[in-house]
Amino acid sequence: MLDRLEKLEADGLAAIAAADRDALEALRVAYLGKQGHVAQILRTLGQLPKEERKVLGQGANRVKGRLAQAIAQRERSLAAEALEAELSERLDLSLPGTLGSDQGVAHPLRRVQDEITAIFTRLGYQVASGPEVEDDWHNFSALNIPPDHPARDMQDTFYLEDGRLLRTHTSPVQIRSMLENSPPLRLIAPGAVYRCDADVTHSPMFHQVEGLLVDRDISFAHLKGTLAHFAREMFGPQTK
Repeated sequence: MLDRLEKLEADGLAAIAAADRDALEALRVAYLGKQGHVAQILRTLGQLPKEERKVLGQGANRVKGRLAQAIAQRERSLAAEALEAELSERLDLSLPGTLGSDQGVAHPLRRVQDEITAIFTRLGYQVASGPEVEDDWHNFSALNIPPDHPARDMQDTFYLEDGRLLRTHTSPVQIRSMLENSPPLRLIAPGAVYRCDADVTHSPMFHQVEGLLVDRDISFAHLKGTLAHFAREMFGPQTK
């Protein structure tokens, strides 16, 4: 009887692996239905001695489970093949898009950053960028932030396992620019920054735009004039 059960399993798995959708349903009924092959074997258990009954019952249930699993897997495979065939007929991914390049819009943050950048570039400023994953020296020490400053605390700064951190401001871009270039310098540093703030009024990621001007004969009057010009360009000529 066990030999018959093993042959039943082997024949069933082979038939399931080669079946199409219609044949698969017929195999389900033939093997797992109330009058199916497995059910017929289970009905003979009462005629067997107790020990043989236990072994055969366990084997029959194991075969039933394997056949059911194989049928379910074949169903998924057939469904995937059908979907792929349908998509290949209806959708040619190699064709160019039909919507055109004017359908998308820039993210609001990107639009604001681009507008700010345009104002400063018209004033002769260069746009500088730097890594968002920084080291302690560029983010803190080079800016004269002491070791015991609260900004260095874990609750304010995202530290990585290797000791680096997510920059808490775009000031490291200024440090890198001053190390790499000689004065005069006139630049802005827009970009994303990160701090451990997460409530209704704060986000752990936000954006900054910092400006740096290093040259001879520069005073606070230049700073005031630059900020006033920016405010009028950004918010309207009546802005004070």
